[in-house]
Amino acid sequence: MSESAQIKAQKMIDDNAVMVFSKSYCPYCNNTKRILDGLNAKYTAYELNQESDGDDIQAALHKMTGQRTVPNIFIGRVHIGGNSDLEAVVRNGKDGKKLEDMLKEAGAL
Repeated sequence: MSESAQIKAQKMIDDNAVMVFSKSYCPYCNNTKRILDGLNAKYTAYELNQESDGDDIQAALHKMTGQRTVPNIFIGRVHIGGNSDLEAVVRNGKDGKKLEDMLKEAGAL
């Protein structure tokens, strides 16, 4: 993992209200994008398997979050986790906030 990959990953997180690090063939990633699409949320998906630096970015995310799997989701610069974590936010909220509230605060709705 290069330092430039960590800088690039952090910049994508900082510059996007919702950032989803994904792999195009991953059913969990596709479900995450379906959930966000269903809410008409603005988000950026970075398909790690389609980018030349995808492995480096994934390694940087692992170092940053402790999570190696995808999707790796950030809303308003806050690490949400993976698809099951997003589904839990849909069901139960996070810190008393529903997903729609989190997306509005982040400027994604």
